[in-house]
Amino acid sequence: MTDVEQLKKWKEEEANYDMLGWDFSCVEGKWDYPNPPWYYKLIVKSYLKDADVLLDMGTGGGETLLEIGHPYANTYVTEAYEPNLELCKSKLSPLGITVKQTFDDDKLPYDNEQFSFIINRHASFDLSEVNRTLKQGGYFITQQVGNRNFCELRVILNDEAPTEYSGHEIENYADILRQLGFHIIMMDEVKLPVRIFNIGAVIFYAKACVWEVSNFSVDTHYDKLYQIQREIDKKGFFQVTSGRFILAARKL
Repeated sequence: MTDVEQLKKWKEEEANYDMLGWDFSCVEGKWDYPNPPWYYKLIVKSYLKDADVLLDMGTGGGETLLEIGHPYANTYVTEAYEPNLELCKSKLSPLGITVKQTFDDDKLPYDNEQFSFIINRHASFDLSEVNRTLKQGGYFITQQVGNRNFCELRVILNDEAPTEYSGHEIENYADILRQLGFHIIMMDEVKLPVRIFNIGAVIFYAKACVWEVSNFSVDTHYDKLYQIQREIDKKGFFQVTSGRFILAARKL
């Protein structure tokens, strides 16, 4: 394939990028992305009761929430990203799920001690607000992307050391929760190898995670993409590291 043909193909991948919520089906087969050894939804369901008033923070398009299957009348969500918020309003609100937009992590649009269960999968949060809105005896469960997730890819695409988010570490969150009077039920962290077979997965990642890659486009990052493509051609894949951690706690 000539450089012109390759550029055209990659620009088609970029033009076809279209994601609302957190639906990753468009990259199936383009990478091998192993799951962590725990099952987030099953862990949540093992503690969650139908009578619990549930908040799902940063629900995306509500994909994981709907799979958990909590009674809709007892379900509330927040979402900050405008396109996903509109998706939630069209998909979740008609079911009876309460949808509200957030603008700042430290200002949740809900009352003190309104919830008996708060979950958060891959969204930002402020533990003081979790504490404020959670009832005594309530549960907080979060799965997060680790600080150095995909660092090998971020180094190439950004041409610099990857951004690290100060304090975004499982031990730090566990310490804060203990200080707030929570009992830690579960905490675990893993790093897993991810093999990328197709540049389309890189384009998808860079477009979806705009906070990870500065001003990405196929045109501006063509040389970096070509560098990755050369390794794929040589080895059959480009390998990066996925980081995940899970933390579950109960408010005493």
